Amino acid sequence: MAAHTDAQGAPLDYFLHAGGPAAGPTMRLGWALAALSMGVIAIVALLLAIAIARRRHARVANSLEQGEKGALRWVYIGTGISSVLLIVTLAYTLVTLDSVASPPHAPSLTLTVTAYDWWWKVEYSDADGGPAFVTANEIHIPAGEPVKIVLKSADVVHAFWVPQLAGKTQTIPGQINEQWIQADAPGVYRGQCSQFCGAQHAHMAFEVVAQERVAFDAWRREEAKPAAPVAASADALASHGKQLFDARCAGCHAVRGTDANGAQAPDLTHLNARRLIAAGVLTNTREHQLDWIRHAQRIKPDSLMPSIALTTSETAALSAYLATLH
Repeated sequence: MAAHTDAQGAPLDYFLHAGGPAAGPTMRLGWALAALSMGVIAIVALLLAIAIARRRHARVANSLEQGEKGALRWVYIGTGISSVLLIVTLAYTLVTLDSVASPPHAPSLTLTVTAYDWWWKVEYSDADGGPAFVTANEIHIPAGEPVKIVLKSADVVHAFWVPQLAGKTQTIPGQINEQWIQADAPGVYRGQCSQFCGAQHAHMAFEVVAQERVAFDAWRREEAKPAAPVAASADALASHGKQLFDARCAGCHAVRGTDANGAQAPDLTHLNARRLIAAGVLTNTREHQLDWIRHAQRIKPDSLMPSIALTTSETAALSAYLATLH
C-alpha cells in the first residue's frame, strides 16, 4: 500500500511502519504500550460507570457503607493487577532495549552526525578513519547493512529520530551518543529532531537515503570529489557569482576545492545532488535556492541564515555559480 506524502514527498504515516531491524522491536513495543493504555482507560471508564450506577441505586446509609467496604476490595484487586502489568511491561521494555542495543554484526559504515540549530551536519570518513567529506541533512547508507551513527550537538539538546529505522537518541552538548540504523530495502526514510530545541524545531528534518551497495559506492565517490573549478574565461557569469559567494557566503559555508571553508552552515560542495534544502523546508530547485537566500528569515525565522539582499544581476550571477555545484 502506498504511503501518503506531504508537499516534500515525506510519508505522513512514516512512524507507523518499520523498515529495519532496529525499528521493528521498538515499533511492536509502542503498539503494545498503546494497547495497554487503551485497555486501562476502558477498564477505568467501565468501573467508574458501574460505581456511579450502584451509588444511584443505594437507598440507605448502611448500603452505602457496605458498598464502600466492598469497593475497597476492588482497589486491592486493581492495584495487584496493575502491579503485575507494570512489571511485565518493564520486563518487555528491557528485553526490547537489549534487542536493539547492538546490530547483529559489525557496522559496515560509521558516520558522525552533528545537530545544529536547525540542521544536521553529516561527516563521512575514509577507509583509514580520517575525514573524507561533509554533507548536510541527507544521509546516504547502503541498504541491508547496519550503519553506526555517532551523535553530537553543536548548541542545545536535540534528538535524532528516523522512525522507520530506529528509535530516538538525544544529541547533548559535550557528550557523544551512539545509535545504529539499518534499512531493509532501498528507499528514502524521513528523519526529524524529536526534542524541542527552539523556534524552528519543527523544521529540523533530514532524509536517510538507502541505496544498493553499488549505487551507494558510486554516490560516495562523487561526493568525495571537490567542486569543479569555475573558469572566468569559460563562464563569466558563474565566475562573478563565485566572487559574490566568497564575499557573502564563505564565512559560514564551505565548498571543497575553493577558499570557502566556513563550518557553521551546511557544506555546499555538491549542493545540487540533494533533494531538499533548509533542512527539509524547500525542495532543491534554482528558484527555491534563490528564495531561501533572499528570504531566509521569512521562510525560517530565527535561523542563523540571514536574508541577503541581491540586485537582479547579482541574483543571476550567484544562481549561475550555485548551478555548478553538482
